[in-house]
Amino acid sequence: MPSIAIPCLRYRDTPAAIDWLGEVFGFACQVAVPGIDGAIAHAQLTLGGGMIMLGTVSEDDDYGRVLVQPDQVDGRETQTVYLQVDDADRVCERARNAGAVILQEPSDTEFGSRGFMCRDPEGHVWNVGTYDPWNPEALFRS
Repeated sequence: MPSIAIPCLRYRDTPAAIDWLGEVFGFACQVAVPGIDGAIAHAQLTLGGGMIMLGTVSEDDDYGRVLVQPDQVDGRETQTVYLQVDDADRVCERARNAGAVILQEPSDTEFGSRGFMCRDPEGHVWNVGTYDPWNPEALFRS
């Protein structure tokens, strides 16, 4: 099996995050392993050929102790997730209507794609656009 990269995120209210990510971005919950007191120990959400993994915020293990939530660091991020979509404007409106903070309105890029940036209800930043990274020659079209 080839190596792949899968972004991992932590949420305080993981069941609500799973619902929000499904409603707004179209993720499907492949698996959700219950934890203690309504927490989700591990969840896998799929979108097209991609996947993200989620879990409920916890400092009970080494992994949880190295992570902080965006609101703990003034909303700053060290990474974001990019979602490739067919219609960035439509997804932006869904995100806005579902309570996302739009950080960058939909706009066209110099390499022919269209995208926007938003913050989800728990503060994670998402970049969403029509650029297809599996087709990088699009970057060189004029």
